Amino acid sequence: MGVRAGAPSEHRFTGVWVVVVDGRAFARSWDVRPGGWFESFKEAGDGAIQVGARTVRVTGRVVRGDRLLDAIEAAYAAKYSTPAAKSWVRGFRAPRRRRATLEFLPRSAR
Repeated sequence: MGVRAGAPSEHRFTGVWVVVVDGRAFARSWDVRPGGWFESFKEAGDGAIQVGARTVRVTGRVVRGDRLLDAIEAAYAAKYSTPAAKSWVRGFRAPRRRRATLEFLPRSAR
């Protein structure tokens, strides 16, 4: 899946690892830096996700609750369980990346 913050002309789509918890879509940023997709979403507040040929306008909401963050980590471990992916999943548990978790909501859910 790809994510893009702000207006279509502002950013390109960036590929992210997405998990679903209780029917809700989440992604966690690996490279938390100014100008990255997570920080750009925080600034813009909205953007789009791209799944295949379909583009959907969304709002991004930073996730804060420990119980939900734990469930997201468990979902990453379950979905991305290959030997090659396991080191990435462990890396997603780092506090700075844990704080960089975003939920994607349909634009009308704002």
